[in-house]
Amino acid sequence: MSETPSSAARPGGEVRPAGSARPPALWAVVGATGTGKTELSLNLAQALVAAGRPAEIVNADAMQLYRGMDIGTAKLPQSRRRGVAHHLFDVLAVTDDAAVAWYQDCARAAIAQIHARGADAILVGGSGLYVSGVLYDFRFPPRDDAVRAELEAELDRHGPAVLFARLRETDPATAARIDPRNARRIVRALEVLAQGRATHGAALPDEPVLWHPRTRVVGVHVDRAELVTRLDERVEQMWRDGLLDEVERLREQGLERGTTAPRAIGYAQALAQLRGDESEAEAVAETQALTRRYARRQVSWFKRYPGIEWVAPGADAAAVAAGRPSGRP
Repeated sequence: MSETPSSAARPGGEVRPAGSARPPALWAVVGATGTGKTELSLNLAQALVAAGRPAEIVNADAMQLYRGMDIGTAKLPQSRRRGVAHHLFDVLAVTDDAAVAWYQDCARAAIAQIHARGADAILVGGSGLYVSGVLYDFRFPPRDDAVRAELEAELDRHGPAVLFARLRETDPATAARIDPRNARRIVRALEVLAQGRATHGAALPDEPVLWHPRTRVVGVHVDRAELVTRLDERVEQMWRDGLLDEVERLREQGLERGTTAPRAIGYAQALAQLRGDESEAEAVAETQALTRRYARRQVSWFKRYPGIEWVAPGADAAAVAAGRPSGRP
């Protein structure tokens, strides 16, 4: 994890290193899972370097924060990072809770450090709320561990449906934007409401304000039919690549004691298979269905970003870096 930013960098501020033609920028490469964000981010980093601008990558995938969660998150191994510095990968144990407010602080600190070195920062990932928490002026309500513990216990006893019904009654706007199966998001919304505070509605503000003045957002788009095929094949490949063995190792590290990691798509289903609750065919099919649903929500989320530039996975990174039209997908 990155350390505290130096006094030369101010979160959200611009740092103009000596000899630089422009102050460092913040890029975001976003889109649905399986669209090729990682490849484009590496190409963009190399294109920026070729243009005389150093660049470093910051992770914005909530599950890639976890050490050991590699196969099921399609995490890029060190050997394929092309010498580009990567930040906020493998910074949490599977027993840790990945809170978006915590992530916001860490990511912005990492970006400030990158800018202080005179480099551009490239935020890459598809976790919509995490990306938005960095790019825009999101302020998150505080946590209440006691209330959360009570809600988690109730979740274990009754399942997410009971809690979701309560959320729908007390905050229908937020409930309308949350997947009824997303137990963690439901618990967090109820925790905030229990403190007498308003939630952020699990959505962008009506008029989002950029956190950093030099921000450019690039969305990677793949047609739905092609994306579904990609995602289904990707899930099958995860099982062939040894996801069950990975999850078995993570169980030994306390995966099932965590509150976030064991609910990740693919990992929850692999755990069910290891426990004998599902067959492999059932685990794979459920993971495929949940992944397709998640991808739809990601596309809907990022479509609301003002000024986003949509490109195809094979977009010319040099053109993107130079600000030239790269061809609309």
